[in-house]
Amino acid sequence: MSTPFTVLVCEDEPLARLHLRALIESTPTLLWIGEVGDGLNAVTLIDRLRPDIIFLDIEMPELSGLDVLERTTHRPAVIFTTAFDAHAVQAFELGAVDYLLKPFGPERFATAIARVARSLAPHAGDAPVAERVRSQQGALSRVFVRERGRIVPVQVQEIERLEAEDDYVALVVRGRRHLLTITLASLLEKLDGRRFVRIHRSHAVNLDFVSALIPFDAARLCVEMRDGSRITASRSGTQLLRSLTG
Repeated sequence: MSTPFTVLVCEDEPLARLHLRALIESTPTLLWIGEVGDGLNAVTLIDRLRPDIIFLDIEMPELSGLDVLERTTHRPAVIFTTAFDAHAVQAFELGAVDYLLKPFGPERFATAIARVARSLAPHAGDAPVAERVRSQQGALSRVFVRERGRIVPVQVQEIERLEAEDDYVALVVRGRRHLLTITLASLLEKLDGRRFVRIHRSHAVNLDFVSALIPFDAARLCVEMRDGSRITASRSGTQLLRSLTG
């Protein structure tokens, strides 16, 4: 029999830790090696114990699960756990092996473990999720969106424009709108600034999909998109457009 995968649980809810420990200890291919209830101690234990797998709650005291991954030097396989469905897109964007929405049962747990086992096989390919968190400094090439009950990738170059909606951003892609749980400013930090330009407090456009810039008044331009939609740029947005287009 092969050596079991070592597992560390990083979860702030005591009942959730008990539930996970019971599932882990009933799975012959897994070996429970510890648990922790806050982000700071999670960083310490991950680097000290060097588990093969961690169950990581996204929202914990001291540090979030994503902050934990930025600070660790060890790179385990990661299964995110959370009670909030809104985090699913971000977890998949970061390359999580799996994502468990609480409450979950033995069957869903077993599916996650099967995925982890495949990812830990020799030459599985993709970089660990902790490494992907660190690599988010570069421009994104894709984002993940919900569509008809699924989470699917969208290539960034296909996004025509972005619209801010409170703490969400609507992506307009081929006439369809997809919501992401992120602010417009935060998303733009992850996109190529040579392609995506914020022309208004609530709007950014992909220059590849701009068909014309039309004077609106003495200080502002109207941006006409290929789909026929028009957005009036703010004064600062107009200045930026003019500097980019000469």
